[in-house]
Amino acid sequence: MDLSILKKIGLSDKEIKVYLALLEYGAISVRGLADITDLNRGTVYDVLKKLQEDGLVSFYHHDTKQKFVAEDPEKLNDIVGKQEKEFSRTRDRIREAIPELKSLQDKGESRAPITKFYDGKAGIRTILEDVLLTMKDADKKEREYYVYSATKASSDINNAYPEFTVNRIKKEIRVKAISLASGGKMSGLDERRWLGTKKDSATFIIIYGGKCAFISHDAKGAPVGVIIENDMIYETQKVIFLELWEFIA
Repeated sequence: MDLSILKKIGLSDKEIKVYLALLEYGAISVRGLADITDLNRGTVYDVLKKLQEDGLVSFYHHDTKQKFVAEDPEKLNDIVGKQEKEFSRTRDRIREAIPELKSLQDKGESRAPITKFYDGKAGIRTILEDVLLTMKDADKKEREYYVYSATKASSDINNAYPEFTVNRIKKEIRVKAISLASGGKMSGLDERRWLGTKKDSATFIIIYGGKCAFISHDAKGAPVGVIIENDMIYETQKVIFLELWEFIA
């Protein structure tokens, strides 16, 4: 049996050991459990108290001795149900708190730019997830971002988040892309223009929602990325992009 499943519902190693002993041996005293599990009696008593609180163990008196017995394993479903309800309440409270937390984050338009570094496939995926999350919260008419498409970085993006374009379209997020070299295809809710350079470009740039992301390679050829959060930098890059967009129409 994979005991990790019991850990996922909050049982410790000692609680699992005592619970399984009760299931296997039936009604037994604290002393008997201590002998079977190699735990001292004080520890066994504390563990039994916790298991009783969880509804997994009960006890009765036989002559002058107190015997403990495991409840039906179906009781484990009760624990999962309680955790699901608690998780649901916590999720609702987090949702209520997010606007206030964001207001704290957004305070002070004059704050210095924030730079976040990411590496590897997981890091690139985090950047792309941030693009979708940021643009999803924008007004529908402003749900558009801008891209300088780079041939060398495009494969890293596809490998890190193959379903990115599908999810972008589902969220009704539009994109304008300037391909620095040849290549690139249309997928939906997108426009593309080509700069016409014959040089292979290495850095993929995304301009979105007050941020600019740069995806490229390190000296060893591994994918790396940077997000810069700053409204002034974002607006400057947006203006440059849109001017170039019109110029190459």
